[in-house]
Parts: sequence; C-alpha cells; structure tokens
Amino acid sequence: MECKYEENIEIWKIQRMIKNLANARGNGTSMISLVMPPTEDLHKINQMLTNEFGTASNIKSRVNRLSVLSAIKSTQERLKLYNKMPLNGLVIFCGTILTENNKEKKVTIDFEPFKPINKFLYLCDNRFHTEPLNELLISEEKYGFIIIDGNGTLFGKLAGSNKEILQDISVELPKKHGRGGQSAMRFARLRLEKRHNYLVKISELSVKHFITDDKINVSGLIVAGSAEFKQQLTSKDLLDPRLQNKIISVLDIAYGGNKGFEQAIELSQESLGNLKFIQEKKLLQNYMDEINQDTGKYCFGINDTIYALESGAIDKLLCYQDLELYRVKVKNNINEEETKFLSIETRNTLNLNEFEILEEELFVDWISQNYNNFGCELYYISNYTTEGSQFCRGFGGIGAILRYPIEFNDYNLEEDDLEEDLEIDYEDCFI
Repeated sequence: MECKYEENIEIWKIQRMIKNLANARGNGTSMISLVMPPTEDLHKINQMLTNEFGTASNIKSRVNRLSVLSAIKSTQERLKLYNKMPLNGLVIFCGTILTENNKEKKVTIDFEPFKPINKFLYLCDNRFHTEPLNELLISEEKYGFIIIDGNGTLFGKLAGSNKEILQDISVELPKKHGRGGQSAMRFARLRLEKRHNYLVKISELSVKHFITDDKINVSGLIVAGSAEFKQQLTSKDLLDPRLQNKIISVLDIAYGGNKGFEQAIELSQESLGNLKFIQEKKLLQNYMDEINQDTGKYCFGINDTIYALESGAIDKLLCYQDLELYRVKVKNNINEEETKFLSIETRNTLNLNEFEILEEELFVDWISQNYNNFGCELYYISNYTTEGSQFCRGFGGIGAILRYPIEFNDYNLEEDDLEEDLEIDYEDCFI
C-alpha cells in the first residue's frame, strides 16, 4: 500500500521530537519516560504510579523529592484524560528540563503513536528515554541489493529513504586469453574454477547479510550487474533457496559499486514504488520537469514560496527536513506587527532595539502544523538522494509545485522582511 504523505509528516514529527527529547537534560532524576503498548491496562499503570509516588516520598534530597513527586503527579493527571488505552498505545514524557539559559522548564507531552508500539517502558531518570520510539521510524519494507560484476560485489539495503551499504568487496579474476599452448585447457579450467569460487563466496555472504536467525530480513531481493555473473548467481542454484524465492528483479546496469547501487534503485522503481526513497525521487523529478519545461507551475526560494502559499496556488509544498529557517513575529517601533522569515544567522543579529519579538519558531515546525490551512500537501525532503541534494543546494531547500502559473513580479517586499535567498550552507550535510 502506498505510503501517504500524512504518515511521512507524522514520521518526521516523531524524528524531531525524539531528537529534542533525547538532548534534554534535567537536575536529579525527575524526568519520567512512560511508554505503554496497546495491551497495557490503564488502571494497572495508574496503580503503579501511585506505588512509585509512595516510594519517591522517601527520597532524602528535598528538591529532588519534590521534583519527582510533581512529575509523577503530572503523569497521573495526563492519564486521567484517557478513558481507555488508545489503539496504538500511549506515550508520556513528563519532567523538568534545563533550558539553554540554565533555567528550569516543565515539559509534559502525551500522544498516541501513528502505529502500534510493542515495548513497555517506565523510567525516572535525569533524561528522557526515547529508545522504544525508534521502532516507529523503521520502515516495514526493506529491500536487499546485490550489485555484482567481474570487479567486485556490493551488498546493500534500502528502507524508506535510508540507503545502507552493508559490504563492498573487490576481486581480481583471470581474463580469457589465447596463450598457454598445451596448457590453454588448464588455464581455462583454473579461470572457471576461480569464477565459481567467487560466486560461492557471494552466495555465502548473501546469507550472512540477508538472513538473520534463520529468517529473511528483507521483503525482496534485487540482483543487478553488468556481466553474466548475475544470471549465473541466480540460475545455478548457488543462492540459498530462501533468498532465491525473494528475488523480485534481475537488472542489467552499466556500473558496479555505489553508482551501480543507485542505478539499480532507479531501474527498480516499479518494484519499490511504496518506498519513501523512490517517492521522493519521483516527486523531485516532477518538480524538475516543471522547471525544465518552463510551465510556470513552480516556485523556489522563501520569498516566492510564501507568496504562492498565501495566494493558495501551491499544490505540493517541498521543504528540506532540516531547513534552518525561523518564522519570527515581531512588533516594530510604531507598534505594527510583522512576520519575518530569517536564517539563524540573521535571527541572531536581529536589532532588538528596533523590534520586539512576539513569537518565533522554526519554519519546518510551523508549516507542519499549518499546511492544511493553505490547502496544500506538504512533503519533507531528505538529502539522501541525488535529487534531494540538488534541491537543497540549488533551490535553498524550499519550493513548490503550483496548481496554476502565477506572476511573482506583482508583489513588493522590503528586503529586510524576507531573506532574499537563503544563505545557508548545506555542504556539510550531504552524503
């Protein structure tokens, strides 16, 4: 089933939250992490917290004792909001954290995961434990790749938008030649024997990488190469029968190694159509096609994108998932409110004598909560693909496919209202 863009946004939100919570630290052991699968009983969980409340009353340190008791009490209050356990389980993080200014801030977060969670966790520590949530980010669809030719073999996996190289080996095989005289037949036998041994080794490594605890760890297997090795590997019963049954495509490619891996992914799009990696490449290809054909149904950069967004002309909004851009609402010295979109560097140099900051947040967080108000679909773009890397470098990490062409020369913006072009260097982000 094709992954909906709403689920990708939920995955992105979980990623952001895990990153923020994992970096949070507090004084003492007053940060509660409570992760409950759908099979747990809310009454038993509440009873456990009551027992924990009694135990925490014996903590010697007064400050720590009060913080822990407050966190447990807040967790119980959040549980009272639920009459029964949600279908996918329940996650609660509660405690007092230290901000960048070394000030204490109370945090209470509760939510139902977008898919069922399997592990129970209760910990009271000086940090939040987000490890069980990592399971939510793992794509259920994983595909194995064997890129084989006469120079070597690459083993890889593709899950969601994550491409992983498991092993890349090189080999030197004897080539065909007419020398040898009476020994020509012996040379030919040695050549065939080395090629056979090479294929046997690849077969053994395939079992190592794609079978764990006697179970296949991929949904399908794709074998690709530029020589006849791929046919020999798949047709001579060299592969483990379990892997043989998982082969969904045998491809001819022009390269080996990592370039061959990317080409194999490109050629197997029909088989991998439900993967975020492929969806992202298709989406960006459609975006590039609009630009190449000069249809006028596209925009890029923060200025044009915000204008198109407010005009209701955007069909698909594309945004780099780690875009370092702030949406800042300020009041100027004549009491007029303005909204600015600023890079981190510009935000830090904002003249606070001239402006009073009313609210600020990262653009990626703001748009994730408000994209529905503009009637558009939101897609977060990674830099794992060649197209994604190009989008971030060449287009500032933000752009859109429009429903219809609009004129961008008809509006006027002061230069300091919006960053003309994002001066954000993503060079270090790309792989």
